[in-house]
Amino acid sequence: MKILLTIAWRNIWRNKGRSGALLAAIIIGLWAGVFTVSLMGGMLDQRINFMIESEITHLQIHHPDYRIERAVDMFIPNTIEIREWLEEREEIHSFTKRVLSDGMLQSPVKTSGVRIIGINEVSERKTTTFHENLRKGSYLEGDIRNAILIGEKLANDHRLEIGQRLVLTFERTDGELSSGAFNIAGIFRTGSTQYDERNVIVRSSDLMSLLSSYEVYHEIAVLLKDVDNATYIVEEINHNFEGIEAKTWNELSPELGTLVALGGFMLFLVTMIIMLALAFGILNSMLMALFERIREIGMLLSIGMSRLRVFSMFILEAVILTIVGAIFGILLAVLSINFFARNGVNLEMFAGGIEEIGWPTVIYPEITAEEFTYIVIIVILMTILASLYPAWKAFRVNPMEIEKDT
Repeated sequence: MKILLTIAWRNIWRNKGRSGALLAAIIIGLWAGVFTVSLMGGMLDQRINFMIESEITHLQIHHPDYRIERAVDMFIPNTIEIREWLEEREEIHSFTKRVLSDGMLQSPVKTSGVRIIGINEVSERKTTTFHENLRKGSYLEGDIRNAILIGEKLANDHRLEIGQRLVLTFERTDGELSSGAFNIAGIFRTGSTQYDERNVIVRSSDLMSLLSSYEVYHEIAVLLKDVDNATYIVEEINHNFEGIEAKTWNELSPELGTLVALGGFMLFLVTMIIMLALAFGILNSMLMALFERIREIGMLLSIGMSRLRVFSMFILEAVILTIVGAIFGILLAVLSINFFARNGVNLEMFAGGIEEIGWPTVIYPEITAEEFTYIVIIVILMTILASLYPAWKAFRVNPMEIEKDT
């Protein structure tokens, strides 16, 4: 075995250019696989965490038909009892009640359809990170009367600035139309141009005074201490209260649930495409090495080396190159991920298209130890499998036919 290792090591470096190219392919293939998976993983996690932390939270409570009809008179009954129940549960981190309405926004420039979200500025800040999206102005905690926060895209479309006034028109719970003048206190930017263009934020007390003669809430957003308890808490809420419907975050946003379900498959698919490309590169390089050394192999067989040893020699060469390449590839991948995990991968050049569908423009790669190990194993197996065919060809070499050809 020692002799085979020595021969394999020397054979590798007889042609430094070819071995160097093969080594570079392994290093780059491993780095590309790990970094691509970490980039996609980071993108998926950021999107999911953003939606959960800034708006959806871990679960929400509505009137059973509200999410379908979106009618203002479909509000949550027994909000006091639900609030008391939520305050007593140890699994609950915080919650916030919201007043919702679809309406029209009128400015000196034009009119747009918007989703009006009335929030309690104190409980909303405890429950979501939406306040961190504010780019200009102040949050709703100030003294501005009928304060409103609008998205950057909406502000640009209507040519609105901080301090200007706009009018919201919407339907009351009694079916009559109501209008109110609101003063722009702040402009936010969430990373999703669709959200920024279609949603405005006001105080729930200001909206409720125009919407109804009594207290109404259309949504209760709940943040848990542990997301794994979401299904259990939802079942408890639906069991204990009538006339309401509680749903988990992945039920509220099916596209996020789909991302989680398909995330693993997508990562596997991308990894396999990269690995297959790497395997064909390795196969091509080793076949070239075989054809260049065909006379040498014939000579080794003629002087008594067994075919099994020739086969093993080719496999050992692939294993040595794989181990060396894997070490440098892992090192390069770790350094790259650590660097970009701190600084992010900036995709500002694609900001228009990416933000249109609500994806972040700065991505921070993330990868689990399990995913990392999985990719390393795949690279090693692919390299060894790619070397089997050239090794088999070497095993089948007939020294007599080589002599005839010469």
